[in-house]
Amino acid sequence: MHGVMGAGADDILDRPHVQRVAGDSKGGFYRPRRGYGDSRGACGVVLETYRWSDLRSGAAARTLSLVLLLPFMACNVAAWMRPRAKVSGGVVWIGCRLIGLSLTALYVLSFVGVALDLLACKCMSLGSCLGGRTWLSWLGGQPVGLRIALLSLVPVAAIWVLWLVGSRCGHWYDNFIPPTGEPGDTALGAIGTRNATPGVVRLRSIHVAAGLAVLDLSLIAALWAARGPSLLDVLLMFCAALILVAIVVLLCVPSVIDAVAGAPVVDGVVHALRSTAVVVTIAVIGRAAFDRSEWPAENGLPGHDVAVVLLFGTQGVLLALLGIAALVGREGSLRRLRWSGAPLFACLAVGLAVIFATEFNYRVSDYLDRDLPTPDVLPTSPVLAYKWTMFGFFVSVIGAAVAGAVVVLFTRRNRRRSADDIVARDFPEADAGTARRRAQVRDAIARAQFTERLCPLGLTYCCLVALSLGFTLLALDELQPSVAVEGLVSLPSDFVSAGTQLGSYLMALLFLGLFFGGLFAYRTTTFRRYIGMLWDLGMFWPRAAHPFAPPCYAERAVPELACRISMLVQQGRYVLVAAHSHGSVLALASVLQLEPSVLSKVALLTHGSPLRRLYSTLFPAYVGRDVLSEAGRRLGWRWVNLWRDTDPIGSWIFTSGRGGDDDALRQRSEVDRRLRDPQELDARGRDTVWPPMCGHQPCVTDDRYEAAVCELSERLRTG
Repeated sequence: MHGVMGAGADDILDRPHVQRVAGDSKGGFYRPRRGYGDSRGACGVVLETYRWSDLRSGAAARTLSLVLLLPFMACNVAAWMRPRAKVSGGVVWIGCRLIGLSLTALYVLSFVGVALDLLACKCMSLGSCLGGRTWLSWLGGQPVGLRIALLSLVPVAAIWVLWLVGSRCGHWYDNFIPPTGEPGDTALGAIGTRNATPGVVRLRSIHVAAGLAVLDLSLIAALWAARGPSLLDVLLMFCAALILVAIVVLLCVPSVIDAVAGAPVVDGVVHALRSTAVVVTIAVIGRAAFDRSEWPAENGLPGHDVAVVLLFGTQGVLLALLGIAALVGREGSLRRLRWSGAPLFACLAVGLAVIFATEFNYRVSDYLDRDLPTPDVLPTSPVLAYKWTMFGFFVSVIGAAVAGAVVVLFTRRNRRRSADDIVARDFPEADAGTARRRAQVRDAIARAQFTERLCPLGLTYCCLVALSLGFTLLALDELQPSVAVEGLVSLPSDFVSAGTQLGSYLMALLFLGLFFGGLFAYRTTTFRRYIGMLWDLGMFWPRAAHPFAPPCYAERAVPELACRISMLVQQGRYVLVAAHSHGSVLALASVLQLEPSVLSKVALLTHGSPLRRLYSTLFPAYVGRDVLSEAGRRLGWRWVNLWRDTDPIGSWIFTSGRGGDDDALRQRSEVDRRLRDPQELDARGRDTVWPPMCGHQPCVTDDRYEAAVCELSERLRTG
C-alpha cells in the first residue's frame, strides 16, 4: 500500500505491466501481469497493491470545492484530536461541534454581508455605485425591504449548496460490512461501518436550520432597528432565536446526536427543527418583501456589524475554553504537541474561515468601489470588524515568523548534538574525506527532529488567533485599527494602515496559494508531497464535528481493504500487508476490522509510518499506545516497522532502539527496526557518487525491506 505520494500501480509494484484484479479506477487492487518478466516479489510472494490515492482527488472543480471547505475539515479533524481523559475529551468534542456551528454562522453572515449589507443597502443607495451596472440599477429604485427580500435568496442558495455538499459520502456500505462483534473493538476500527458516525445526517439538518436561523435574525433585526418592532417581528425573532438555542442544547448532548437506540425520536426532533427554520425563513422573507417603509439604507444593514463582532467574540471564547480543556486532559509534558492538537486545528479552522469571509467581503467591496484603497473608509466598505481581522492577520504572520525563528535557533544546538551522536554511532570511522558528508547527514537528522519542536509554534498561533478575535470587539465602539493601536501602544497610524493593507494582500496571497495548491495537489509531485499529506490527514476522519467537511475516503478504503484481505484468506492464502507512510494508518484500521480467524493468517510490515509520531501524538484517544498494542496483540506480534532517523514523518512505534525498551513486553521491542540512512558514507570503491539519503521514501528497493518480507512470510507459513 502506498502513502501520500500515490504513484501508479506499476511504480508501486516496480513492474512495468500490471492489471486490475479488483476494485475500480478510484480504488483498485493491481497485480503484475503474468508473462511479462518476474511477477513475484521477495521469497516468491505474490505481489498485489491497493491504489487508493484517487479516492480523495478527482476533477479540478471538485478539488477546488474542497479548498473552500478547508475550515470545516480542520474543525472536524480537531474533534478527533480530543484527549483520552473522559471529561476533558467530552468537552473538546462538544467545543469543536460548537465551533463548527459558529463556522456555519460565519459562512451565512459573509453572504449576508455581501448580498444584503454591501449590495442591497449600501450600493443600491448610491448612484455612483449603480452607474454603468444595469444588472443592479433595475433594483436600485425599489423599496429597501423588497431589495433585501430578493437578495436574501443569495444566502439561501449558499445554504442549499452546503446541503448538496454535505449529502456526498465516501462509503460503500453494500460492498462490505466489517464485523463489530469482537470485544474490545476500537473507534479506529469502526471507520466505514454503518454505525461509525450515525449523527452526520442529523448534524447536516441541524447546520442547515442554524444557517437559516442566522439569516432570519439578520433580516428581522434590520427591519426592527429601521422602523421599530411589530408583533409579527417579535414572534418571528422569538422563533428564530428558539431554534438556535435548541440547536446549541442538542450539540451539547453528544449522546443524543450520535444515538443509535431511539433514533426515530431524535430524527423527528431534528427534522422538526429544520422544517420550522424553513417556514420561519419563508415568513421572514415575505415580511421583508411587503415592507414599504423608508429608512436610510446607505449606512448598511442595521445590526450586521454587531452580529459579526459578537460572532468573532464567541469564537474567541470557545477557542479559549477548548484550549483549557485540552490542557487539563493532556498527557505528558507541555512540550508535547499531543495536548495542543485540538486547539491548534480549531484555531486553524476559525482563522481560515475568517480569512475567507474577509476576502469575500473586501473583494466584492473593491469591485463596487471601483478598486479604491482598501483601508480607506468608503461608502461601500464592509463592516469594521473585517478590517480588524486584516490587521490581526498581519500581526499573526509577524508573530508566527518570529516564533518560528526563535524555535529554530533555540532548538538547533540540541538537535545537532543528538544528530551528531547518531552519526558517530552509525559511522564510527571518521576521516577528512567524509567530513562534509557527515555534516549533511547530521543536518538531515536534525531537520527531521524538528517535527517534535512544533508545539511552541502551535501555541503562538492559537494565542494570536484568540487575541485577534478579541480585538475585533473594539469595532463595537467604531474604533479604527490605526486610531486604536496608536492610542494603546503608540505605534504610528501610518504603520498600522500599511500593516492592514499588507494583511489584505497576505490574505489574498494565502487564498490564491490554497486555490492553486488544491488544483495541482494531485496532479504534480511537488504539490502532492506537501499538500497531499495535510489533505490525507484531514479527509481520513469521518464527519463528526461539521457535516459539510469533505467526505471521508477511509469510509470506503478501510472496509474495502479489510474485505480484500478476508477474501484472500478464505481462498487459503496468507496475507502480508506492507504499507508505507499514511497507508500504514489505513492498514491498521483495516486490521482492527478483521475476524480472529482471518488475523491468524495476516502479518503487517510498515515503513515510514506516522502512527506514533503524528497520529498517536495528535489523536491519543483513537490511535494511542493502547490501540497500537491491541493491533499487535491481534496480529500475534507478526509486525515489523522499518524507520529512519532522517525521516521527518515516519518513526519508531513502540521503541526507538536507542535504549528504554519495554522489557515487560518483548514483542514490542522486536517490532521496530531502525534502518541506517544512508547505508554508507564513503562511496569510494563502490560508486561514483555518495549513497543517497532516503528520508521518507519507501523502502521497497532496500535489501533490509526484502529481508523483513521474507521473515514475516516465513513466520506466517510456519506459525
